[in-house]
Amino acid sequence: MASAAPRFDEWLPHDRVRELSRSLTDPTTVEKLREESYERFRELPIEPNPLYRGYGYFTGVDLSEIDPVAAGPAVELPAGQPGSVRIVHDAAGTHVTVPGALVDAGVKVETLQNLWSSGNGELPSFLRGLEVAPDRLSALATTLLNRGYRLDVPRGFQEPVRVQEFGILSRPHEAMSVRRSIRAGEDAQLLITEEVYSTPTAPDGQRLWASSSDLDLAERAKVVFLSVHAPDLRTVAIYRRSATTGHGARVAWLWNGLGGFRTKVRNQTTLTGNGSVMDDLQTFYGAKNQSFDSSVDVTHVGTDTHAQSITRGVFTDEARGMSRGLVRIETGARRTIAYVSEHAMLLSRGARSDTIPILEILCRDVKATHSTSVAPVDPEKVFYLESRGMTAPDAIRMIGEGFLSYVLERAPVAGLRELLYPTLQARWEGTEIVWKEGAYPALPPLTVTGTEAAPEWRFDTKLR
Repeated sequence: MASAAPRFDEWLPHDRVRELSRSLTDPTTVEKLREESYERFRELPIEPNPLYRGYGYFTGVDLSEIDPVAAGPAVELPAGQPGSVRIVHDAAGTHVTVPGALVDAGVKVETLQNLWSSGNGELPSFLRGLEVAPDRLSALATTLLNRGYRLDVPRGFQEPVRVQEFGILSRPHEAMSVRRSIRAGEDAQLLITEEVYSTPTAPDGQRLWASSSDLDLAERAKVVFLSVHAPDLRTVAIYRRSATTGHGARVAWLWNGLGGFRTKVRNQTTLTGNGSVMDDLQTFYGAKNQSFDSSVDVTHVGTDTHAQSITRGVFTDEARGMSRGLVRIETGARRTIAYVSEHAMLLSRGARSDTIPILEILCRDVKATHSTSVAPVDPEKVFYLESRGMTAPDAIRMIGEGFLSYVLERAPVAGLRELLYPTLQARWEGTEIVWKEGAYPALPPLTVTGTEAAPEWRFDTKLR
């Protein structure tokens, strides 16, 4: 790799943006948004807040050879899970399979191509929020938008809807930018998994995975959104996720970072409805020269809202991590409960992590707390395990796995720790996770557990 990456405007020539727009037959609204986003990509900084620019780790990125137009054959897939919606993004496009029973019940999935050809009626809601790119990389994701879908689950839908989504990178210099717009009607329940993998390919430059999600939850709707990020170590990734909640709604963001070269995650949740709840649970395992940069932004607007953000990362070799959690409690958000926890474990002298919890409280009748730490493995714990017959490497690995399990065991998915262990084990042993016939790393069937608030962050009646 060259010692100095080219300028950002050399990553993506304007001609390539126009070529992408023509290949997708962009409606006028989308064409205009793509052009405006390209200008923002050229002008905005990677980190808009100058206070945190020194904490970012985005060196060594060179996306000058990415091609968002190139196509290829569809990837091989395992058997689908019965009764589930399956959505696959690969070099051949976006492929959707919806069981007939769900179609008859009113569940509707429209791909990006269908939305483009149906006119501009659905576009404003599908593109909501993309016109305000906060940073250079978010603008790049919007500029390269070439995959996506809109999912609508009707009100009063009685059965939980399972959506299994795959993003499979299979070609050199590939660039996939996915937009998903999800609308959950009153009392609807969804379990969505976003799994990102790569096929075995020869090392040939970097490629891009961009993922943008927008959730709109009506009253008492419940959505669990689990992301497993496990592409090869040449993938640059950008995640941008947002949600708004109705009265009594609950959303759980679960994110597990295992693969990739440089990864940025931006979560923004607005708890608008009274009594709504959010869980944001993230884990990272970084090795070699990986870096993970996560930012969680939670705004409490309604009364009696609860939110917890728990982030834990384990970093070794020369890996880097940064997590920033911002909780804002508006003036009318009485009886709010907010908790931010950000902790990192460093397994080598070359690893580094920064944790930055922030509370902005504009209402007195609330309970808001935070905790943070960055530290190496406790030598006393290692010594204890060695005294029980374990080697030092095995002891450190056990401690690190337990450190991450603290988050996974709080996820509203039964047995998530055990389900994710094979991919974590592969990364811990220094092997990449690959998508290939006969050894698909796809998640098995999942079950959502109870959605009650955790006891340690129930509201203290003394604050009323």
